[in-house]
Amino acid sequence: MLFGKKQAGVEWIVVLLGNPGQRFYGTRHNVGFMTGDALEKLLDMKIDRIKFKSLVRQTKIEGHGVLLMKPQTYMNLSGDAVQQAMAFYKVPLDHVVVVSDDISLPVGKLRVRRSGSAGGHNGLKDIIAKCGGEGFPRVKIGVGAKPNPEMDMADWVLSTFKNGDAEEISRAVKAAAEAVTVIISEGVDKAMNEFN
Repeated sequence: MLFGKKQAGVEWIVVLLGNPGQRFYGTRHNVGFMTGDALEKLLDMKIDRIKFKSLVRQTKIEGHGVLLMKPQTYMNLSGDAVQQAMAFYKVPLDHVVVVSDDISLPVGKLRVRRSGSAGGHNGLKDIIAKCGGEGFPRVKIGVGAKPNPEMDMADWVLSTFKNGDAEEISRAVKAAAEAVTVIISEGVDKAMNEFN
């Protein structure tokens, strides 16, 4: 095997993208962190240990050793945290699942992909640049397009969900958490068929 002996039984890394701090809580860019909260409920544990510039928790999903991580580096430097965890646990890129927001999808729509480009997402861009390419599965959660072209993109992705959008996102992050478990237990194709 290319990566040698694995450390401490971690076969998969699940990267939940967001920005740390209370002021970013509930924003469009933080649906990865929100999916982490849904995974905490689903798996009955807390992602609360500090390692690899992240909040982390090691757990099992259908018998597979998994590291759940919420990078605390801010979105643009997410690759730093992921690279450290991959190197420590000797996890190959195709066993790194990344959960992120996507402005090209309607609010609450999920898209599971085996690989792909960053699509303008700075967190994905940094992971691709620092971790060996585009060949990692991802779960993208639609947060909707900017309401008007003049609006600054940063203002849009750092805005919170209102009214019906908040309900849609609440449903979507629960579904995204389930999609992560399906990728790990049954494969990306099964997750794509079930959640796309």
